[in-house]
Amino acid sequence: MSRSSTALTNTGRASRQVGAQSEPGPASPRARGNRAGQRMRASSQRLALPVSLFLVALFIPWIFKVGSLALSPYRLVLVATFVPCLLAWLSGKAGRIRAADILLFLYCGWATVSLIANHGIGASFQTAGILLIETVGPYLMARCYIRNIGSFREMIRLLFWMVAFLLPFAILEAIANRDVIMDLFSTVLPTHVIAITEPRWGLRRVQTVFEHPILHGVVCGSILALVFTVLSDGQSTSKRWLMTGVVAVTTFLCFSSGPLTAIAAQAMLLGWNWVLRGNKNRWKLLWAMVFAAYVFVSMASNQTVPEFFITHFAFDQLSAGYRVLIWNFGTESVLNHPVFGVGLGEWDRPSWMPPSIDMFWLIHAVYYGLPGGILMMAAFLSSAFSVGYAKGLNEETSRYKTAYVIALTGLFMVGWTVHFWNTTYVLVMFLMGAGTFLLDAATEQDTPRSRRRASAQTRGLGRARTRS
Repeated sequence: MSRSSTALTNTGRASRQVGAQSEPGPASPRARGNRAGQRMRASSQRLALPVSLFLVALFIPWIFKVGSLALSPYRLVLVATFVPCLLAWLSGKAGRIRAADILLFLYCGWATVSLIANHGIGASFQTAGILLIETVGPYLMARCYIRNIGSFREMIRLLFWMVAFLLPFAILEAIANRDVIMDLFSTVLPTHVIAITEPRWGLRRVQTVFEHPILHGVVCGSILALVFTVLSDGQSTSKRWLMTGVVAVTTFLCFSSGPLTAIAAQAMLLGWNWVLRGNKNRWKLLWAMVFAAYVFVSMASNQTVPEFFITHFAFDQLSAGYRVLIWNFGTESVLNHPVFGVGLGEWDRPSWMPPSIDMFWLIHAVYYGLPGGILMMAAFLSSAFSVGYAKGLNEETSRYKTAYVIALTGLFMVGWTVHFWNTTYVLVMFLMGAGTFLLDAATEQDTPRSRRRASAQTRGLGRARTRS
């Protein structure tokens, strides 16, 4: 064979080998496993459709009636998802049953008993049903669908973009003294009534798609710490501050002291956590300072601590004075009806005083007696403290845990000067359940450490026996 023919033969073999390598063949088990893992991780980063629909529905102010029942987009989502989420929770798909789960069910049960005691079974059925749907429904939705860091982050991302969407409309409303976005929605279906409020600093208090400016502030401000810490994680410093600034400005335009106090508290707690990040006892130190301030106000002021807080964190003394009256007469009403409350009836107050109770942590006790108020407070604090004291988390998850507890702290503080209802109420219930997955993450992340410790102890015992 000539050299040329030999070269052609070798070239043909080489080309066939290259062709064989370029042709897709059956993937190895490891490659298939890697692709499956990538698909699972990608799916875990997505937000479940029911959660996306629910969160978007919170920002749609349409109201329509079916008989005597008033419905809204978020209520339709909650009604459709209540039974599936309940079954998933009962089957263990939402992780272990937690104390807050039981406390919320007990709250709804006691509220139902209270309504029946005050108004009878027939008049209580619809109200008790809606209360169950709007209390347990969003909480279980979060428990079932927010199960990892990816879905938690995507939840915050969607809420951020909804708030960012409101910002230009909020600025226009504040300057032009017209709720443009509500007007646009009202061209399709009935919406919330435009709230009549006094201007502040020459600008209209922004309402956007909510029932009242103060609720606009509560909803938008509830995610400030989460956006700064979780959503901005890995972003540049400028982008982090830009995103946080969008939340802060949108919230600020409500010109309500309660929500602004909440975002100020979140900002200060974030600052405290950053400045003392090297001190493991920084939160114990803060608790000691809070306790000392409580004792000082109790001894040095002629007001009670709630009255001091209310009057010193308000834009005007008129609204502050009214909230003090709510606290004084509201607590008196609770003591007059300590077991079942007054239900939906008139609570004990002077005839000249309006019926609204702008205090979330008091209103449950007024309506459903001390058991109702205690159960709601206990459920909220159980969610916050159980996550706050979760151990065994890695560095990233620990940062997210801190941001979540700071966000709940803001809601707890604003709840003393604001009543959460409708959209705001269901969002608070949802956020209460959205961080519970961190407890399961703590258990999962701590398990390998426990196994390593157990293995080390076993090896140590083995060596000791060998020496003996």
